[in-house]
Amino acid sequence: MGASSKPSRNLALELVRVTEAAALMAAHFMGRDDKEAADQAAVDAMRYLLNSVEMEATVIIGEGEKDEAPMLFNGEVLGKGGGLQLDLAVDPIDGTRPLAQGRPNSIATVAAAPAGTMYDPGPFVYMDKIAVGPGAKGAINIEWPVEANLNAIARALGKRMRDLTVIILDRPRHADLVARIRKAGPRIRFIDDGDVAAALMTSWPDSGIDVLLGVGGTPEGVIAACALSAMGGEIQGKLFARNEGEKQKGIEMGYDFDKVITMDDLVSSDDVFFAATGITDGELMDGVRYHSNGATTESIVVRGETGTVRFIESRHSFEKLETISDLPY
Repeated sequence: MGASSKPSRNLALELVRVTEAAALMAAHFMGRDDKEAADQAAVDAMRYLLNSVEMEATVIIGEGEKDEAPMLFNGEVLGKGGGLQLDLAVDPIDGTRPLAQGRPNSIATVAAAPAGTMYDPGPFVYMDKIAVGPGAKGAINIEWPVEANLNAIARALGKRMRDLTVIILDRPRHADLVARIRKAGPRIRFIDDGDVAAALMTSWPDSGIDVLLGVGGTPEGVIAACALSAMGGEIQGKLFARNEGEKQKGIEMGYDFDKVITMDDLVSSDDVFFAATGITDGELMDGVRYHSNGATTESIVVRGETGTVRFIESRHSFEKLETISDLPY
């Protein structure tokens, strides 16, 4: 086999080390009602490990403009260089509040794609979303009424309307949407936070979730698109302005709040990499399990080019990790 026919490097298997480290550090704060400390621990671990990867990656989806807080900020360049030129999307803790409250479905996530292929939402942090798994891919349109989408999804999946399950953030802004879903007949699963995990559930066979609906984070939408593109699902969105002033600012900056943002808009390359590690228990993965001088983690690793989805269980020795790392495991 010639060198040109060898598979390209699977960066996702390096990125999972990043999400594992973030999860291991953040999980110490489960149920301790200290979101800031948990975030800080996850960010420190993620930055430390990302800087050990042979790449030059620019954060497109991070913590917004750089301020005094040492977060992973938009525009920050990470990696030790000498490798791939990448766009990076990070969410050190998707579900900070559930973690702080000791609740399910908090995960650490990171996604990467070739430089220039990831959607940059700028300062506009909310978008209206619809996400489905492989069975309903191509059957949805975010511009349709919710009832039309639910009917189309039910037909695509061969389900009765009352057997569909919708997952949605529990927010006052969704009151009208929830009323319409209830009238149409599907079941509803409410979540407090964590709509990256929620989007992934639509493409995970055993999760029981058929569709994600409602307004959530734009950064989370980009991260979810990287995973769903490889898992065979679909996500669509529209930027959501919280007020007229924000909408006017967006228009002046060239953003179109009426434009349907497709999968190809969110990430315009199939050569994407995604990794996520459970922090607290959830439908997708178990959370961190501590044992004597170590812990066990569960992760999902996705490579877009091959469509391969790996489920990885890792057992970590803190004694050995601390001999090669500055992180206080």
